[in-house]
Amino acid sequence: MQAALSGKQPDDAVPIWELGFYCMDAASGRHLVQGREFEALSPAGKERALEENADIVAAVAEKYDFAAVSVLSGYWEIAPGTPAYYWLPPDARLRQASILRKRIGGKRMLVGSSGGVMAMPGAGEYEEFCVTLLEEPERLEERAERTLAQGLEAAAQLRDAGCDAVYTASDMADNRGPFFRPEQMRRLILPYLAKWARAVKGMGLHAILHTDGNLHPIMDELCDSGIEAIQAIDPVAGMDIVEAKSQARGRVALAGNIDCGLLVRGPEEAVYAETRRILEACKQGGGFILGASNTIYQETPIRHYDAMHRAWRDFGGY
Repeated sequence: MQAALSGKQPDDAVPIWELGFYCMDAASGRHLVQGREFEALSPAGKERALEENADIVAAVAEKYDFAAVSVLSGYWEIAPGTPAYYWLPPDARLRQASILRKRIGGKRMLVGSSGGVMAMPGAGEYEEFCVTLLEEPERLEERAERTLAQGLEAAAQLRDAGCDAVYTASDMADNRGPFFRPEQMRRLILPYLAKWARAVKGMGLHAILHTDGNLHPIMDELCDSGIEAIQAIDPVAGMDIVEAKSQARGRVALAGNIDCGLLVRGPEEAVYAETRRILEACKQGGGFILGASNTIYQETPIRHYDAMHRAWRDFGGY
């Protein structure tokens, strides 16, 4: 993982990392305690759950040869009355990171979600955000500053809890291309991405960007921002990882891009064939991390992920 993030070719095999692996129960045969179930526990029960969670995550990481594991995230903060999958409250996230650090030792990187860079709006604020973007962009500059400050505070806490890398989940594009116009990218996104990357690397952390969408038109700007990897490389949005790797020219690592939908639908033979294709096209020269094009959904049959892992065993080595 360290070699890939440095743009180098690892000595042994392409690293595997998933932004979110939501099939821990199916992969381990045990139960990961999270969300509302976790919140309902007593303080002692919560501590036991975090210890047991760490055992499960470490066992799954060993099973699938993960080069890095992600702490249960907080970038989808949960609204009241909704399900809470793969989520822990902020204090518990940090405690979980500390326990995971001890379980996995130095064999694997530990990755946390810090945030730090403003993203395109969600459905609930889409209209208001777009009006503000056009009529009062200075208000969004204030929001970008707040987002950056909060992200750097979270990154420092994750570092202190034992993380080696952080990511900002900041969608900048949809299937048609970048959401923001070039001048808006230069004003509201790229300067803050560069500040975030510089600051978290100054903390001794690796800086990773997650964004969905068609990034081809802005790949050069992202690669020159100071981040070390881009995660997703969204095939549904037309992102061709071979072309993206050519655009990156070793400036950043690419993490992805086995189609999440394919991993859900299968069949196993198709997952295996696509994983083989991507490995053979992208592994030479380094700067590539194998994983899903977003996260491994709960609906993913574990036999499909097993097929991806088999293909990595067969074709991921150097």
